Amino acid sequence: MNLRRDVFQAIADPTRRMILLLVASQAMTAGAIAANFNSARPTVSKHLQILTECELLEQQQRGREIYYHLNPEKMKEIADFVEPFRKLWEERFDKLESIMKNYKSKK
Repeated sequence: MNLRRDVFQAIADPTRRMILLLVASQAMTAGAIAANFNSARPTVSKHLQILTECELLEQQQRGREIYYHLNPEKMKEIADFVEPFRKLWEERFDKLESIMKNYKSKK
């Protein structure tokens, strides 16, 4: 039974986050990706499978090689989820900064 993988489960793993960073700037083969890790190639292949199943990575056949590249639409889905939290924290930090500036000027 192959359940649809969740993007947040996929990015929870540090190795998978590193893979996403590696292919962010250029498409890479599984071998080129695996060369960046000390783990066995089947382990990296499993990570690639998970990232592909949840559509964070897409595969493109070039000759006999399969290249993996980032799916920007799926990455945007993550960014859209995180954005309200980022705004909330920015507002809190701005408020804190204003309080601290006010406190310093009263001293």
